[in-house]
Amino acid sequence: MIIDLKRIFVNDNSSLPVDCSLDLSQLEYLGEYPLKKPVSMKGKISNSASLVRLEAEISYEYEAPCDRCGLITAEGHTVKIEKSLASSIEGEESDTILLVPDMKLDLDELIYTEVMLSLPMKHLCSENCKGICSKCGKNLNEGKCDCPEKEIDPRLAALAELLNN
Repeated sequence: MIIDLKRIFVNDNSSLPVDCSLDLSQLEYLGEYPLKKPVSMKGKISNSASLVRLEAEISYEYEAPCDRCGLITAEGHTVKIEKSLASSIEGEESDTILLVPDMKLDLDELIYTEVMLSLPMKHLCSENCKGICSKCGKNLNEGKCDCPEKEIDPRLAALAELLNN
């Protein structure tokens, strides 16, 4: 969705509501397709004293397997965006200034970029997830497994037998 911002840039004290959604279900991230539902963006673009600003929130639900135990969980995320919009920039570029040289803002590209930057690198079902047993594969969040807690190094097995006798 492309928004023409000429009216906003020209008229002080003008504003434009932003309410859109984007289907990113085909977005591949770390080998998964985590966005099952459309991503929504709500906010406004306003011109106050010749400063054009975008203030919005992007909301989406992220579904992925836990990196420790493999349980698939869904989690809601909200990303706040506060950017100044400019048709040209003199000097250094900034993360808070969004360049729109033709006074047209591509919301799809903005949503895609902000979602990609906000997706977690590590997804856990809970902070205290115990993961799975490396020997038998049992989910340790559901209870202990029957595997021995300590495995003796085979090179030291003869010494362990001496200690047990």
